[in-house]
Amino acid sequence: MRVVVDTGILVSALISPKGTIGGVLHALRDGRFTAIYSTPMMLEVAHVLGRPKIQQKYHIQSGDIEALINLVRLRGELVIPKQTITACRDPKDNKFLEAALAGEADAIVTGDNDLLVLNPFEGVDILRPAELLEKL
Repeated sequence: MRVVVDTGILVSALISPKGTIGGVLHALRDGRFTAIYSTPMMLEVAHVLGRPKIQQKYHIQSGDIEALINLVRLRGELVIPKQTITACRDPKDNKFLEAALAGEADAIVTGDNDLLVLNPFEGVDILRPAELLEKL
């Protein structure tokens, strides 16, 4: 299965690896799906996790961020979207739709209502973490 994992899921899974959201990261580690990602997506993950407030509150080290990005790179496929999409009510989330279409993803996994309301988007399922784990 080819899946775009949004920033919120990756960040939450790193901060709290137990539970359903953490299960998405475990499934990725186990090779149960291929993560479809773009450079803007990985830059956003690094930016969010690199915030001093986040690092201090959750005891995140630069090595943790590097390990997460390396996991996505190892178990994923980099895509370079050629199509600009403006379908999402939060313009920052369009990058996930663009990556999904460019990478011929089966699904996007998110907890973001701005994306969830679009389900399905041009044949791509937009799932909550529990729904993705059920499908895997």
